[in-house]
Amino acid sequence: MRTVSDLGDLRGKRVLVRSDLNVPLDGTTITDDGRVRASVPTIKSLADAGARVLVTAHLGRPKGTPDAAYSLAPVADRLSELLGAPVQFAADTVGPEAQRVAAELQDGQVAVLENVRFNAGETSKDDAERGAFADELAALADVFVSDGFGVVHRKQASVYDVATRLPAAVGGLVEAEVTVLKRLTESPERPYTVVLGGSKVSDKLGVIDNLLDKADNLLIGGGMVFTFLKAQGHEVGKSLLEEDQLEVARGYIEQAAAQGVTLLLPTDIVVAPEFKDADATVVAADAIPADQLGLDIGPDSAAAFAEVIRGSRTVFWNGPMGVFEMASFAAGTKAVAQALTEVDGLSVVGGGDSAAAVRQLGFSDDEFGHISTGGGASLEYLEGKTLPGLAILEGN
Repeated sequence: MRTVSDLGDLRGKRVLVRSDLNVPLDGTTITDDGRVRASVPTIKSLADAGARVLVTAHLGRPKGTPDAAYSLAPVADRLSELLGAPVQFAADTVGPEAQRVAAELQDGQVAVLENVRFNAGETSKDDAERGAFADELAALADVFVSDGFGVVHRKQASVYDVATRLPAAVGGLVEAEVTVLKRLTESPERPYTVVLGGSKVSDKLGVIDNLLDKADNLLIGGGMVFTFLKAQGHEVGKSLLEEDQLEVARGYIEQAAAQGVTLLLPTDIVVAPEFKDADATVVAADAIPADQLGLDIGPDSAAAFAEVIRGSRTVFWNGPMGVFEMASFAAGTKAVAQALTEVDGLSVVGGGDSAAAVRQLGFSDDEFGHISTGGGASLEYLEGKTLPGLAILEGN
């Protein structure tokens, strides 16, 4: 793939950058600016090189029409603060405002275009409709830089089609993400531990399939663990359960044993009668009461998981160990996060809820080897899938 350095002198050129600025908002207040901060280095380096930088991105899932609740205006303000320089904001994506801003932008200046998903063509399944919108985006710029790793698994106009219409390259963020993911799939230093959590086994099937013969240890927590416990013949009370995945879970348990992979399941579980931050008790994983549901791995399990993680040279973690948003059920996730900060090697937090959890629990990004900005994209890469936003750039 071409990188920014392959594009030559960018001074005076209009560079359309596809960033991932899809941050959580409380009204107009950004509650986690991790993705904005991760986008800054590429944007700043382009501006410092004298490029005229037009940033395009999405926020949330508007229905292809403008919706003030999903405006990127607060994100543009935050980007300005982080860059320490003014950032212009166009109130549309490809309309008169965007055209005016693009035309007036000077060398080294940065502008943010309004939410790209306010336009139906961005996410259209119709190639012609998506292509027509990509034509309008491409008309604003001379060069395209793909730096939104969180969307490279989407075949969308600002991710895929624009790259066929302009000289294109990956930005520093995407380049760094791919470098780390290649280490996880092609040349992991051992011992290699994969930690999976989150609610559903079905969300992680592809990752388990592709990494089970690469990892030395597979640690399972979160809501998905109850399908594994049930597959072993244990009762799980009112805990989350995917009945249709029981045979799959049994198959993974057997496959791990046959391949010499340590598959570690919790031995104790934090339970409560309902989703409330109270009345939590710890029970053995094979003795969950019928009227309780599991909401976190227990302290013995957290200690066992942490020991395996700390003894590893490569660790990939995706998915919290419990309902970390509630203090009573956050200890397992916090123990895993703390252990990752102590790895003598590469520790990777696989984006999504895991990234949100480490920040909410008080950890800083630089305590980990890498925090991915793309949960879904990271998982699909680790599943071995072709990511359209990367594949289209491989020929550039």
